[in-house]
Amino acid sequence: MLVCAVIRSVGAHCTTPMRTSRRLLGCAALALTAGAGASAQPAPADGREYLYLWTASVDSTEEDFLAVLDVTESDTARYGRLVTTLPVPARRTMPHHTEHEMPADRQLFANGFAAGRTWIFDLRQPEQPRIAGEFGGVDGYEHPHSYLRLPNGNVLATFQMRHGPDGMAPGGLVEVTPAGERVRSVSADAPGLDPNTRVYSAGVVPALDRIVTTTSDMHQDHEASRQLQVWRLSDLSLLHTILLEDGPDGGESQLTAEPRVLDDGRTVLVSTFSCGLYLMEGLETDSPSARLVASFPRKPRTYCAIPAIAGDYYLVTVPAWSAIVSLDISDPSAPREVSRLSFGESDVPHWIALAPDHRRVVLTGYGDLMHRVVIAGFDPATGRLWMDDRFREPGATEPGYRMQNKEWPHGGRADGVPHGAVFSGRVD
Repeated sequence: MLVCAVIRSVGAHCTTPMRTSRRLLGCAALALTAGAGASAQPAPADGREYLYLWTASVDSTEEDFLAVLDVTESDTARYGRLVTTLPVPARRTMPHHTEHEMPADRQLFANGFAAGRTWIFDLRQPEQPRIAGEFGGVDGYEHPHSYLRLPNGNVLATFQMRHGPDGMAPGGLVEVTPAGERVRSVSADAPGLDPNTRVYSAGVVPALDRIVTTTSDMHQDHEASRQLQVWRLSDLSLLHTILLEDGPDGGESQLTAEPRVLDDGRTVLVSTFSCGLYLMEGLETDSPSARLVASFPRKPRTYCAIPAIAGDYYLVTVPAWSAIVSLDISDPSAPREVSRLSFGESDVPHWIALAPDHRRVVLTGYGDLMHRVVIAGFDPATGRLWMDDRFREPGATEPGYRMQNKEWPHGGRADGVPHGAVFSGRVD
């Protein structure tokens, strides 16, 4: 389902779902929302804020790395400036997902998907990051993808697959400590389950003692990618496998992507890479289901991607519009668009993550965004989006930070392809 294809023409990694025969095309030049930045408020002056970018090197002889930018709004001289970089002791790992929010212990999990490795970055001293741990396969489960914090403080990791004598089998869930030590693991396999089922991402719902997982394959599109799985959180028992139904446009159910738990702690919305948005119903019962409540247009070789929840608003990237969109989900059965920040035809926005105060959104992607990071402003009271025009390099004609033509602090000059991006929040 989800394909981690290589964009061979630039030597970089593409981590957007598509059939293996496809290559990501596309992109978009920036269209700013006029006058929007006026409502932004400066961060408190007594603390600094940072942005972490998990980055692939396009040069196979140079290491992949974590980049640290200063994004303290009150310090205009340093806003958006590179602070340092930290390489990992590996190359061509395909840096992919990090955690979507900075954990309280500031031990950030990040995967090099192609290498099947997880690195744990210690960010307690943000200008001096270090690698606190690393692990690969666990109990035979391979290729970790997403990481979620559990109520007990541990980390739940989704693993795409398991290798066996008959080839690849469905992956599973692995619980580890914040130091990466195994606690327990469980398979997503079940009698009659499609062997192509791959565990992609998850939403943890402690109030209902449930976990919802998606099943997109990072390498190929299978019928199994239309599935959701429901687990009991307390003992990691697999309870149900649900096959989503398409809506009026057809294909909305393909490539289940990201479950997100709403602020009530009980409601779950699930996106698909085929631009469908599904509302889970009866999650705590013996007959959970999901129904389509919204969809976006699609165009070939581009896919709706990472969403985020900010109170009554649901933010998601829609590449067919070259945009990030804000939906009012105060009634989750009837999402309503309230704002859209559009880019040009050569940008393909993919990853987004919110700052802890929900006033900024970081975006990475493909096309002309492949080597560039941008920040959008967001009003959590109204759902309005705008381009943060202040976040730019000295002398630049466009907002954002370009990871090209740089000499990195750790050595090397290869262009970088950022994927996972996370705000630190205020660091005193």
